[in-house]
Amino acid sequence: MASPEGAAAPEEQRLGPVLRRHDQVQHSTTDQRLLDSEGSSEWVHTDPWRVMRIQSEFVEGFGALAELGPAVSVFGSARTSRDSAEYATGVKLGRALVEAGFSVITGGGPGAMEAANRGAHEAGGTSVGLGIELPFEQGMNEYVNLGVDFRYFFVRKTCFVKYARGFVVLPGGLGTLDELFEALTLVQTRKVTRFPIVLFGTAYWSGLVDWVRETLIAEGKASPRDLELFHLSDDVEEAVALVTKEVGPGVR
Repeated sequence: MASPEGAAAPEEQRLGPVLRRHDQVQHSTTDQRLLDSEGSSEWVHTDPWRVMRIQSEFVEGFGALAELGPAVSVFGSARTSRDSAEYATGVKLGRALVEAGFSVITGGGPGAMEAANRGAHEAGGTSVGLGIELPFEQGMNEYVNLGVDFRYFFVRKTCFVKYARGFVVLPGGLGTLDELFEALTLVQTRKVTRFPIVLFGTAYWSGLVDWVRETLIAEGKASPRDLELFHLSDDVEEAVALVTKEVGPGVR
């Protein structure tokens, strides 16, 4: 019960498990201190607050995708034009993955990502977009029917890996390479259970594969067995078979 106005301050105060006496007694309630605070806002830029934001992104991402079921992540360039053969391939790939019993996860953006989402959406499947906050980001493409936007790349990449049972990597740039090598490193170091990775487009990826073989492996910076971590393909049906061969629909 509140003390009458003008009454003397209590000598002892219990706030949950906390005991305050004498000069430690607080003369306002917790709600008052929360609602009346007009101090500096610098605390929103401190590391502890960032940790809370990071935690909330994991919670939101995990919560949104927890019941997704078997899925394949498709990576590729945001710059792929809609009238290109690569875009048409992405649409065909997204459709074929849904027909094989899988949801499709992309970065949610335009280009190759939109193409895979479009194929999945038009096939009646679950079309997932994991977007990222960027100064030049164009927003989630219209074919995403389950989308999550992230501030942090590493949280986003965790969700790409955690909820996918295989990766198909269409021609792309630095972001695509980042996602590819993240996946390869996790499999190589056994940080995750091995999952299939397919590089789609032999002409596009052959230079990179040659460099891995003739430079990394030749100089002892990687093992010849690392070439077994991925497959190359130019055929949608073959790519789907390769990326889904170790995991059947309904298997988590």
